[in-house]
Amino acid sequence: MHAPSGATTMKHLHPKQAHEIVTASPNTLLIDCRTEFEFFYVGHAVGSINIEWHTVPDFEINPRFAEQVLRMAGRKERQIILICRSGKRSVDAGLELEKHGFTDVSNVLEGFEGELDAEHHRSTLGGWRKHGLPWRQV
Repeated sequence: MHAPSGATTMKHLHPKQAHEIVTASPNTLLIDCRTEFEFFYVGHAVGSINIEWHTVPDFEINPRFAEQVLRMAGRKERQIILICRSGKRSVDAGLELEKHGFTDVSNVLEGFEGELDAEHHRSTLGGWRKHGLPWRQV
C-alpha cells in the first residue's frame, strides 16, 4: 500500500496484511491506540494491546505514549503495528513513535471500524472487523 503524502518511513498496511504479519510473526506488537472504552466496548483485534493515544475525558494526547509503547516493546527496533478506529489516529501515533526513534512502525489502513458510510455507520466500508479478521468484544 502507498503511504499518504507527508508520511515518513511508516508503512501502511491493509487490515488483512496486518493480520498476516501478526500471525506469522508473534514478536510483532499490534497496538490499538484507541481509548480504553473503545477497545473494550466496541471491540478489538485478537492479540492487540491497548495503549491510548488520546486519553479520556478530555481526549488529550497521551504525553507518555512513546514511553508506554517502549515499556511493552522492550526495544525501539521491535516491529510495531498500530490500529485505531479508522486509520487516522494511528498515523499520528506512529509519527510520534518515529520521532522517538522507533524504526519499524506500521499503520493499519481503515483501522478497526473503517470510515462512516452514508447512514453514519461504521464497519460497512472497511476496517479489521468488516474484513472478517479475528476480534472480540467485552
